[in-house]
Amino acid sequence: MKINDIDRRLCIAPMLDWTDRYCRYFHRLISRRTLLYTEMVTTGALLHNDPGRFLDFFPSEHPLALQLGGSNPQDLATCCKMAEEWGYDEINLNLGCPSDRVQSGMFGACLMAKPALVADCIAAMTEACKLPVTAKHRIGIDELDSYDLLCRFVDQLAAAGCRTFIVHARKAWLQGLSPKQNRDIPPLRYELVHQLKEDFPDLEIIINGGIVSLDQAAAQLKEVDGVMIGREAYQNPWILAQADQKLFGSDWHPGSRHQIIENLLPLVEQECSRGVPLKRITRHILGLFHGQPGARKWRRYLSENAHKPEAGPKTLRTAMALLPIADSH
Repeated sequence: MKINDIDRRLCIAPMLDWTDRYCRYFHRLISRRTLLYTEMVTTGALLHNDPGRFLDFFPSEHPLALQLGGSNPQDLATCCKMAEEWGYDEINLNLGCPSDRVQSGMFGACLMAKPALVADCIAAMTEACKLPVTAKHRIGIDELDSYDLLCRFVDQLAAAGCRTFIVHARKAWLQGLSPKQNRDIPPLRYELVHQLKEDFPDLEIIINGGIVSLDQAAAQLKEVDGVMIGREAYQNPWILAQADQKLFGSDWHPGSRHQIIENLLPLVEQECSRGVPLKRITRHILGLFHGQPGARKWRRYLSENAHKPEAGPKTLRTAMALLPIADSH
């Protein structure tokens, strides 16, 4: 199923401090079809700072979605207009992050307790731009975790104009658990997300939480419209190498891990010549050789050398030389 011509069969989750433009550029070298998401950007950051600092991206990152954090309908609408002008393909509203900082800013998972406000936000966002506006949320929060409440929440947002829901199949405890604990301790309840798709067949339902392989993703696609993978795609990015073939039916393949680095080097040369520290790029690629011979040497060399002032393309080539000559596709 496609909404606004965006194919969401596989998405990479927005991850704060991880999915910056260099991470996304790197992931795009491994998969052409996977939908990429920015880190969450608050409306305040866009409205009160240089927006280019948060919105700039490389043209090759498409298809690309911007995730916003906020709860003021007018501010969100203004940011949607900016995102459209910048050339994004989708705007996503964060309704799932449980951190104290996010709660104090009145956005993230705590907004699931205020569906009328969220519906007002969605309505303002969809009115402000032609881009698809999507929602990423939990199956519930605290004691507000019944399936009936979840359905009512989705129904209200759908009535306001949201057609795509990315559902983290865990509830969130807003008090007593850290964000890290909220990713693991509440049990996954995939059956609720599957039921949501059955009860709302005209909506696009994307499942998120605990999915760590393309085989798992393919199994989920029998029940829902798309799958979002988070930490596993960051820590073991090579799992994306067969995504275009296995999930999208494409015959494209990125080649070898070594080829990925060769394809990354022009960007490294460009950015380092602009004064960007090498570590800002290489911190995202440490897991590329996960499970392969030489992986530990690769990680250690980059971790110990990429932060040095003189680090550049030569540093990356030296790290590659520590690996076996070839690796399998």
